[in-house]
Amino acid sequence: MSMELTMTPSRPYLLRAFFDWLLDNDLTPHLVVNVNIPHVQVPLQYAQDGQIVLNIAPRAVMQFHMDNDAVSFSARFGGVSQQVYIPMAAILAIHARENGVGTLFPPEPGYDLWLEQAQEQELPDPEPPRPSGRPSLKVIK
Repeated sequence: MSMELTMTPSRPYLLRAFFDWLLDNDLTPHLVVNVNIPHVQVPLQYAQDGQIVLNIAPRAVMQFHMDNDAVSFSARFGGVSQQVYIPMAAILAIHARENGVGTLFPPEPGYDLWLEQAQEQELPDPEPPRPSGRPSLKVIK
């Protein structure tokens, strides 16, 4: 009898390790993000060629949170504070601004399945349009 061993993706673990290592060496960690992955929330006006590079050093972000599913934080872009949400599947690399040391993340089977499911999910509809004209009320007895 053979059993297939299903493992969780390694990206979150490697990302945390490289993040800590870069900070321990007084370097500035930058993430390279694929902005075309579902659920990515970044300031798209700063993206180029479908990617954005984000400074995630503690002095550059607020409310930083990294878990096995995503990286999220608040940061200022052009003087305006914005919330950022990056699913792990969208993170392509982490490197140091000062010398480029870091790692690229290859595609992982766990994220291929996540992408398929995320693309099939229907996102909630935006608020319905407001009716125009005067409101009308009826008296019910």
